[in-house]
Amino acid sequence: QVQLVESGGASVQAGGSLSVSCVASGDTSKRYCMAWFRRAPGKEREGVAVITRTGATVYADSVKGRFTVSTDNAKNNLYLQMNGLKADDTAMYYCAASPRPWPGCRLARSDYPYWGQGTQVTVSS
Repeated sequence: QVQLVESGGASVQAGGSLSVSCVASGDTSKRYCMAWFRRAPGKEREGVAVITRTGATVYADSVKGRFTVSTDNAKNNLYLQMNGLKADDTAMYYCAASPRPWPGCRLARSDYPYWGQGTQVTVSS
């Protein structure tokens, strides 16, 4: 149905920047919403950012102003530009997709039936 593969995770110093990517394949209709979630050690998976097919975005308060989510026009690639990284940003970052077309995309884990395997981002202080 939908396959998502993340890449770009790395170790970076606090205050630095990093971009992670996700390549999507499969049914385009099943990925109206494209989102990034993350799971830090010992923590629950949390929503980071989501972008709709129309380009509207929603960010978690913890990353607002520091992270930027984007896609290409075909929604085949999802990106997350992370600036001003903090130690708390250390997590496995997951790409997710949802067919939800209305009323819109949100950072709710239950909305997303399709997930990638994750890419590790480590921020050292």
